[in-house]
Amino acid sequence: MADSTIRGKPLADEALGALTMGGFLREVCAANAQKEALVFHHPDGGVVRRSYAQVWDDAMAVARALAARGVTKETRVGLLATNRPEWITAMFGIALAGGTCVALSTFAKGPELEYQLRIADVSLLIFERSVLGRDFGVELLQLCPDLASAQVPVQSQRLPFLRRAVCIGGDSPAPAIERWDRFLQGPLADVALVEAMSAATAPTDRGFVFFSSGSTAKPKAIQHTHRAAAIQCWRWRAIFGVDPQVRTWTANGLFWSGNFCMALGATFAAGGCLVLQSSFNPGEALHLMQAERVSLPLAWPHQWARLVDDAGWKEVDLGTLRYVGETSPLRTHPTVHSSWQEPVSAYGSTETFTLVTVYPSGTPASIAAGNNGLPLPGNTIRVVDPLTGQVLPRGEAGEIAVKGPTLMLGYLWLPAEETFDGEGFFRTGDGGFVDDEGRLHWQGRLNDIIKTGGANVSPLEINAVLEQCPGIKMAATVGIPHDTLGEMVVACIVLQQDAGLDESGVRRFVSQHLSSYKVPRRVLFLEESDLQLSSSNKVKTGQLRELAARRLAE
Repeated sequence: MADSTIRGKPLADEALGALTMGGFLREVCAANAQKEALVFHHPDGGVVRRSYAQVWDDAMAVARALAARGVTKETRVGLLATNRPEWITAMFGIALAGGTCVALSTFAKGPELEYQLRIADVSLLIFERSVLGRDFGVELLQLCPDLASAQVPVQSQRLPFLRRAVCIGGDSPAPAIERWDRFLQGPLADVALVEAMSAATAPTDRGFVFFSSGSTAKPKAIQHTHRAAAIQCWRWRAIFGVDPQVRTWTANGLFWSGNFCMALGATFAAGGCLVLQSSFNPGEALHLMQAERVSLPLAWPHQWARLVDDAGWKEVDLGTLRYVGETSPLRTHPTVHSSWQEPVSAYGSTETFTLVTVYPSGTPASIAAGNNGLPLPGNTIRVVDPLTGQVLPRGEAGEIAVKGPTLMLGYLWLPAEETFDGEGFFRTGDGGFVDDEGRLHWQGRLNDIIKTGGANVSPLEINAVLEQCPGIKMAATVGIPHDTLGEMVVACIVLQQDAGLDESGVRRFVSQHLSSYKVPRRVLFLEESDLQLSSSNKVKTGQLRELAARRLAE
């Protein structure tokens, strides 16, 4: 019987463009110079519209400002902002200057943010001042008081590699933090220098750091090349099958690799327009879809339900929506008439910069149903024994291992031998098998990562916070199946004697330390005898999931 190894076509057979992100931008802007590239509605009613030519000019201005402040090849530049034009031009500006864009989540709370800045060794931070009532200027000064000094570049023992910060929106909260408009006014490096820096940036150079929860308590910092990002940006245009007139709406952060490729990548590769919403508001989203003639809406499953429940749902005209999948509630709107088939049979992760297997839109259901696709060009996938690493035969379940052109360079602070096997394969921690036709079947995670609302959440990270909460003796977090979220985060708590905690108190404590999507939606109070322990004194999560599901059902 054949072993489980399957391979995609040679990468050289795929229709791709430039393989650095600076080259990607140059190519799409040259081809679509006068077309509208970005639309952003400000809360005050103002509307920003930028053509591809203007996006190029804006990105070059950022690159010139960065180069003048010492950014050079692979310098780590943090980007902490919501979906707005500055995120796009800052990311491309970092790429043109040869730097590494460290994509930081605006959901990150103080301890999370400090950890991410520290592990990524961010030397220059670009951040949005105010996000959903949070003042990141104040929070950063708490993390790094040295930013309040007049000395630039700063020298902080707490964040020893941080030298500068730039503030988008509002006034600068401290002398060492530049306002965005002043940052772009100068000093500026010569255009010729930036052009030379961009030309000297190789596809194999590191271009990005994304964060994703892994099997450890802290998020892992995933390093990716320009090549990986560019390949997937070009690919998603074909995966979606969008035309050059596509107008894409999204409110999901571009700091997620999936939304980066699906929204920004596919739209720009096609020469379409990206309609940005800084944070999800269903009423505002419906208004944007109608006013901006959106054809491709991108959101998480739980957001679709909120759109349908919004007061404006019955009145809005969504007749321009074209790329709406069969399972999307948007198809139920009387003005929507779509025959588009969403590419749902797929498999991938942040470590592979989204997909490694997929069937593109338009693949017959008779082929795509019941499996997770065929390898994309350049990828090699196999199923191995989780303990020995031995390659298993087709039809036998084990751990999925992948290798290919969009696989990460590795994790920051982790050696390669702890990340890749001797042949360079990444062991994903996911279970599955390859059938006789060479199709991948994903069966679920071998570890305990919770996937909620499209995001990966580490139970260990939540447990570490819960164990700091006064009154909690033991804590174990599990994911319970949920209709719209995929999985719901549920904390199972054993209280200390006479502790006066309730569910809202536990959730409030966690919300002070972790992002909102990591805060348990439900808290169950158990007896210590309810937690079954393994021989290594670890909670048996399988049994705990079953118990939690029963308790919630009751």
